[in-house]
Amino acid sequence: MKKLTKAIPVCVMTALSLSAVLSGCGTTSTAAGGQNSNSKTVTIWDISTGKQQELVKKVASEFNSKHPGIHADVQFFQNDPYKQKLQIAMGAHNPPDIFYGWGGGILKSYVDANDVYDLTSALNSDPKWKNKFLPSVLKGVTFDGKIYGIPINNVQPVVFNYNKEIFKKYNVTPPKTWDELLKVVQELKSHGISPIALAGKNKWPDLMYEEYLVDRIGGPKAFNAVIQKKPNAWSDPAFIKANTMIQELVKMGAFETGFTSVNFDTGESDALVYTGKAAMQLMGGWDFANILSTDPAYIKNKNFGWFSFPTVQNGKGDPNDIAGNLSNFYSVASASKNIKEDVTYLKDAVLNDTAVKGYIDIGDVPPVKGIEPQLQQNQYGDWLSFIYKLVDKAPNFQMSWDQALPPEEAQALLTNLDQLFLNQITPQQFSDNMNKYIK
Repeated sequence: MKKLTKAIPVCVMTALSLSAVLSGCGTTSTAAGGQNSNSKTVTIWDISTGKQQELVKKVASEFNSKHPGIHADVQFFQNDPYKQKLQIAMGAHNPPDIFYGWGGGILKSYVDANDVYDLTSALNSDPKWKNKFLPSVLKGVTFDGKIYGIPINNVQPVVFNYNKEIFKKYNVTPPKTWDELLKVVQELKSHGISPIALAGKNKWPDLMYEEYLVDRIGGPKAFNAVIQKKPNAWSDPAFIKANTMIQELVKMGAFETGFTSVNFDTGESDALVYTGKAAMQLMGGWDFANILSTDPAYIKNKNFGWFSFPTVQNGKGDPNDIAGNLSNFYSVASASKNIKEDVTYLKDAVLNDTAVKGYIDIGDVPPVKGIEPQLQQNQYGDWLSFIYKLVDKAPNFQMSWDQALPPEEAQALLTNLDQLFLNQITPQQFSDNMNKYIK
């Protein structure tokens, strides 16, 4: 997809040739900065692109100039082959010193194999560093009370964005409840507008409806039971009801005709909204920067609106709960021979003042405490502050399930959700199919 910080399951990459993976997986760059013969090199694997990559290079270069005994060598790769390259490197006990990740299930699998250095002591010895980050974000790299990663870029909660011009033209307002959302859908349909853009070709956008509806109906405990591998956890009534509501939404024509062939990666679903063919889209916060890049006039003319996922009547979930990508993280490989230098880089370079300012300048929200004034002063301050407050106040920030689950179960989830949206299976069949993956 265009936003490379969204997870794509590892199994998607099985069609790629191993030789292509081992040959470098795409672009490789090395951070600038002086290196003397006595310095220790810290190798960092990263997949940032565009302006984020430029910022990562700038921060690494500044670090190198201030730390003559350490040389940070940042190498960049393409998203999809990167995960397999890392998996192979871990298996061969030849990983980089520091590696990029999403936290959750994949990182946990490396932790279980003793391939990841425990950063808890380093963080506890420096409370100012540890307390720098929003607590809900660190949850994604914390296992059994131990911390295995440091946030490196921006928070990415999922919210609805909508075309203000369309809403105004047809006299509808952002819905606060699921019933209000259904009424907005019906009203927009009556005017021949596709109510909601959905990039069904990618499958992961389907997951956002599942994550939010299950939480709104049953609260976090429903999915937590899946993570805890409780027998038949996918049969919790919250899943059955959520999937019934999803199929009702599909049947009433909420999504554009042919949504299963619409691709987010190529900007198709975004274009439906900013060209006025569809009214809204449920998408991660990363979409703001995407649209700002492809249609800056849409943003500058203040047609980009947003609202939180609606509440569900009689639901047990807290309406302030959110779902999405927590952030991306750097973790240290336990096989690294430069642990002390690795930690120094994480502490002095990652989300330092230069990085925080840089991310805000490009429309991203770093998960760092106390940056509200900087966000509000930005030209897109209303949007940035909305995202920050959403994360800061969320009782539960649920990591995207395709990242939280082990790769095989995550792929099965996307496959079954695709079938659910296509009405090929019932909600009960969905639960029965997914329960087979609880082992």
